[in-house]
Amino acid sequence: MKTYEMDNIRNVALVGHSGSGKTTLTEAILYTTGITKRQGRVEDGNTVSDFNKEEIARKVSISTTSIPVEYMDMKFNIMDTPGYFDFVGETYGALRASEGAILVIDGSAGIEVGTEKAWNLLEKHKRPRFIFINKMDKENVDFDKLMAELKETFGRKVFPFALPIGKAEKFKGFVNVRDEVAYEYKSGEMKEIPLFEEEKTAIEDIRESMMEIVAESDEELLEKYFSGEAFTTEEIAQGIRTAVANGELVPVFIGSAEKSIGIDYLLRVIRRYIPSPTDIGSIKAIKEDKEIELKLDKNEPFSAIVFKTIVDPFVGKLSLFKVLSGKLTKDMDLYNSNKDKEEKLGGLFLLRGKNQIEVNEIVAGDIGATSKLQYTQTGDTICDKNNIVKFNRISYPQPTLFLAVEPKSKGDEEKIGSSLQKLTEEDPTFTLERNSETNQLLIGGQGNVQLSVITDKLKNNFDVDIILSDPKIAYRETIKGTASVQGKHKKQSGGAGQYGDVHIRFEPADEDFIFQEEVFGGAVPRNFFPAVEKGLRESLEKGILAGYPVVNVKAVLFDGSYHPVDSNEMAFKIAASLAFKKGMEAANPILLEPIVKVEVNIPEDYMGDIMGDMNKRRGRILGMEPQDDGSQLVIAEAPHAEMFEYAIDLRSMTQARGSFTMEFVRYEEVPSNIAEKIIEEAKAE
Repeated sequence: MKTYEMDNIRNVALVGHSGSGKTTLTEAILYTTGITKRQGRVEDGNTVSDFNKEEIARKVSISTTSIPVEYMDMKFNIMDTPGYFDFVGETYGALRASEGAILVIDGSAGIEVGTEKAWNLLEKHKRPRFIFINKMDKENVDFDKLMAELKETFGRKVFPFALPIGKAEKFKGFVNVRDEVAYEYKSGEMKEIPLFEEEKTAIEDIRESMMEIVAESDEELLEKYFSGEAFTTEEIAQGIRTAVANGELVPVFIGSAEKSIGIDYLLRVIRRYIPSPTDIGSIKAIKEDKEIELKLDKNEPFSAIVFKTIVDPFVGKLSLFKVLSGKLTKDMDLYNSNKDKEEKLGGLFLLRGKNQIEVNEIVAGDIGATSKLQYTQTGDTICDKNNIVKFNRISYPQPTLFLAVEPKSKGDEEKIGSSLQKLTEEDPTFTLERNSETNQLLIGGQGNVQLSVITDKLKNNFDVDIILSDPKIAYRETIKGTASVQGKHKKQSGGAGQYGDVHIRFEPADEDFIFQEEVFGGAVPRNFFPAVEKGLRESLEKGILAGYPVVNVKAVLFDGSYHPVDSNEMAFKIAASLAFKKGMEAANPILLEPIVKVEVNIPEDYMGDIMGDMNKRRGRILGMEPQDDGSQLVIAEAPHAEMFEYAIDLRSMTQARGSFTMEFVRYEEVPSNIAEKIIEEAKAE
């Protein structure tokens, strides 16, 4: 593939609900541009972009695939992103590498949850976009109704640029509203056909509104519009391009990816209206601790951002990057400004699905890949060592579902840790951590499907079997009352014996542990105080109720006795631990559980369900805050033990429209009926 200038590159992410046809559209683009001789099918598991075992088995995209194609002397980097919500992190990476997006909608299903979520993501990232209504050849597609719904949901800036010719199986082409021509497709070939009178009437009103948008894009055009002059074809194109780039216009195109209807035209309008890297002009970067505007230009020093990592046990690590300035050639040394490390380039190529296309250089605005970068991870900046810059990292959603990992086979622990570590490089929304308290290895992700895919990848790629379970809760024990007790350790055996005797008062405290002494008259010599404190601190590690750590206790040593020969540090340490057990039992011991603060963002319609559900989880609603986008933020507190599967349950309750964040706030007493069960289970273990 030849090297293209920035003006002739279009980087476009395909986004939308799972099953809307993004992968099929990618296949249609590959077929239309002559790269493949026949279109692959998701059902047959033979598509270029869904190529790994997990995608073929599940028949859904799991990771973003970069598909470079050439058409009409231009290079298109098409990024096919997953529509399933657990893999939303992949879309974040694709949007970082693209100047525009196509929101794909299944014409027979209409606006789905994934459509709304993708739109919100595009709004957040301020990406110019088109809507492509796919599957226009299916039954029950009502174009007029769908257009009305799109305008109602996403606003007046959504605008039909094409009107269908024929319905359901008879769908055969479309009317081009801008140019007032009609196109019919036969065997994937586009042919211009005459317009009918009713079609001319239908596009008249649409064209009038279109001219208003064109006029608003430029002062001169606005004057021309008010003076009643007609716009030239070039002025219309430029006006639309400006309005699309500014997010003031979202054109709607139509077609059938499966039958290759409207695909060549879609490529033409991407070429015409989606901004090129040149149009973006510059990007913010950090250089020598100062923010600068970096010019997107191939003559500047080299810099790029890594937006995706693929871990393959056979090929090794592949890093996909977008060059933001300068150009990268095979013989260049790289510098990772995030890790302050030099990197060696392991080949230079384009990735098309799993196929590597060797190239000599990648220029600014283009997307490329390399292998075996030792330190570089997703989100890192790679650049010229003589011109060190750093770009803002990609901001990914935090994990909301955590599960504990255990090996199926003994001895696999080390292998599991290293394999999971590699998978965290591939998916930044997936985390791995060791809970130092429960000693469990925990994996976190966006949902159960993502963690199930991780399990499959471990088995398929690294030959490791794991079992997933709910994590253990890090409970605590404390006391509510006060008790004064004696702890006496006396041991006589042949020679020197052991003797330690302490009287300690135990009471609740605000701090984790306070040790004080009020000993008079040398009942316990001062040199044994540290041994008493040490004995108590070691006892705090395991409480008497269920063996959980003890907190918020004050221990006051107020009396005792000693033997001039048999007393030693060990004897007083043991005496203190005996006193601890007695004191805990006598001072009304209780179990504490972690409480988390939960912030749930939901559409208002689900308010009742969410609040009712939170009450069932022993939660308390602290407040509600209306958001700018019309949604509600519900703020609550709930026991951590009740929130393990909240990610799954919230998705079910809100049809995946809800999201939440959770953080630990404090410990609170466990209700007695629940505490009894926890204590029984802990003792059984």
